[in-house]
Amino acid sequence: MATCFRLRRCLALHLPRLPPHRVLRPRADGRVALIRGHARGPAGLSSALLRTDGFVGGSWLSAAATFPVHDPASGAELGLVADCGVPEARAAVRAAYEAFCSWREVSSKERSSLLRKWYDLMIQNKDDLAKIITAESGKPLKEAQGEILYSANFLEWFSEEARRVYGDIIYPPGKEKRALVLKQPLGVAAVITPWNFPSAMITRKVGAALAAGCTVVVKPAEDTPFSALALAEVLLHHAANSVKRVSMELGGHAPFIVFDSANVDQAVAGAMASKFRNSGQTCVCSNRFLVQRGIHDSFVKKFAEAIKTNLHVGNGFEERTTQGPLINEKAVEKVEKHVSDAISKGATVVTGGKRHEIGKNFFEPTLLSNVTRDMLCSQEETFGPVAPVIKFDTEEEAVAIANAADVGLAGYFYSRDPAQIWRVAERLEVGMVGVNEGLISSVECPFGGVKQSGLGREGSKYGIDEYLELKYVCFGGL
Repeated sequence: MATCFRLRRCLALHLPRLPPHRVLRPRADGRVALIRGHARGPAGLSSALLRTDGFVGGSWLSAAATFPVHDPASGAELGLVADCGVPEARAAVRAAYEAFCSWREVSSKERSSLLRKWYDLMIQNKDDLAKIITAESGKPLKEAQGEILYSANFLEWFSEEARRVYGDIIYPPGKEKRALVLKQPLGVAAVITPWNFPSAMITRKVGAALAAGCTVVVKPAEDTPFSALALAEVLLHHAANSVKRVSMELGGHAPFIVFDSANVDQAVAGAMASKFRNSGQTCVCSNRFLVQRGIHDSFVKKFAEAIKTNLHVGNGFEERTTQGPLINEKAVEKVEKHVSDAISKGATVVTGGKRHEIGKNFFEPTLLSNVTRDMLCSQEETFGPVAPVIKFDTEEEAVAIANAADVGLAGYFYSRDPAQIWRVAERLEVGMVGVNEGLISSVECPFGGVKQSGLGREGSKYGIDEYLELKYVCFGGL
């Protein structure tokens, strides 16, 4: 999940939420980043990518305090990193604003070139960056490698979009008048990224900001709320009080609907891809499986078989691993709470259902049947490897259950009825819909949700607009 905010004028702060990680250094001339890194890491990591200090105004700065970063798989301490506070945050904003005063004049071609160089550097260092992600988050190394490539693609995309920030010429009624619409950069952007996809969030937001001509402050944080408040007065109502531009990418509670007309094997494959990526710890992971009565039993049986056959829990650095640990023990406790609540209210554990024996942060991939709408797993985002299945009878019932949430990020459904596909795609109250598809994120497409899943869009040709202000210029007779 991520939350993003921007301050107007030359303080346009952009904030998503992330813990103490990622050591990307998205900086070229005119850019400023406040970043945390590691003092040391697992064997094989490049020391050039491991840093302990904050990075402000082109210099590495130490902080008054530090905090540890732990490997969620083993619990081992990976290193101590700078715990930057209010003074460092303010210094970063000042430095970013000073840089912006010249950076906003940089040509679109030069911005494009710098973003392309950043993309090239990520690709050159993709293996080391992936190892850092696996060490810090526990996700399987192959997933981490995929995250790096996915992230880098945003830089490539926005390096191209940087040269396509076009305005308009409007012809008003007066014969001697011409109207010009300009697009200008908002200013400094601050990004608080989520821990589960930090590199992706950094690159797709920062890449867009730099393409638009904004200076950027990158501030990973989870346990340092004062820094976040100093950067952008994080809470939405604080931003509203001073009319700040706000963009947010928040959580989801994604429904995955399987209609009687669906290809069951295809639906199971989509369910596996959507549910268990990063052990269920993504904001677009399916969280509620709604299966129509006619194919319910067949789907549950095949889904269980796929889970048992294809998913292997273990350390993310092990080749066979498909499911790493959850990020910490609190995350595991939440999953346990959802499972025990469901069982107490009549749900059946088809497979899994408890912590894995290999470590306290590991949980078995779990499939629940006989799930009802009053259970916690039906009402809240679990953010773990639990797939609860709810049986339904009619299309109207399925859509009503899917839309009975105050969030609406992603939604998925499987059907081979063309008329039904159009109806359901239009009626689902989400920002992104997967039709017979479990993986929908793409650099070229707008990422974002409706209702309490956030404001604004990332990626695509629309993503750069989050960092631009429209200015109307009226020309009289010349």
